[in-house]
Amino acid sequence: EAMTLPLPVAAGGGLGAAALDRLRDAAVAGRVLAVGPGLGRQAETLATVRQLVLEAALPLVLDADGLAAFEGDLEALAARRAPSVLTPHPGEMARLLATTTAGIAADRLAAVRTAAKRSACLVVLKGERTLVAAPDGEAWVNSTGNSGMASGGSGDALTGVVAARLAQGDEAVLAACLSVHLHGAAGDLARQRHGGPAVPAGELIACLGAAHDRLIEA
Repeated sequence: EAMTLPLPVAAGGGLGAAALDRLRDAAVAGRVLAVGPGLGRQAETLATVRQLVLEAALPLVLDADGLAAFEGDLEALAARRAPSVLTPHPGEMARLLATTTAGIAADRLAAVRTAAKRSACLVVLKGERTLVAAPDGEAWVNSTGNSGMASGGSGDALTGVVAARLAQGDEAVLAACLSVHLHGAAGDLARQRHGGPAVPAGELIACLGAAHDRLIEA
């Protein structure tokens, strides 16, 4: 079951700076940080997130609005003391690298490698044939997944899968590659079971267990 932690809200909504001490305390007992989905992009929120991410010595998954705290400043993440996985879609990647979405699409492999090198993080560039790159330039192409997964919440589900793998002690490269594969396989299974052009995130999540079992049995 999900457990919640009430936090102070900024004047304009979103996470307030006053939440930082409470988040620090929670991080002491935590195993992983998953930051970004549903967060909001208010300046105070992003400043708070940036400080927490750079201070916390926990494995990190950074996605969605959390990535905005490092737009144009990926190098700051290289100072982290724990493994980190970034999971941008092409639009988020464009903002991280201060370029255009068209520029990312023109050479996705170069983009993901550049982001990984500059941030010293594992980087997952989501999309058709999701890419994973390590800071040393090694890269992997995922073979699972389908176009129906381009629906709200699908990327958030991937954040959760990566966080779960990191919490179990996987190295960042294994957590990233395995999670991307399982996420895509669950999306494929959900489409087979339910049909339709789109794969709702809830159906994808419901198929994660079966996708994992199939991988173990293979």
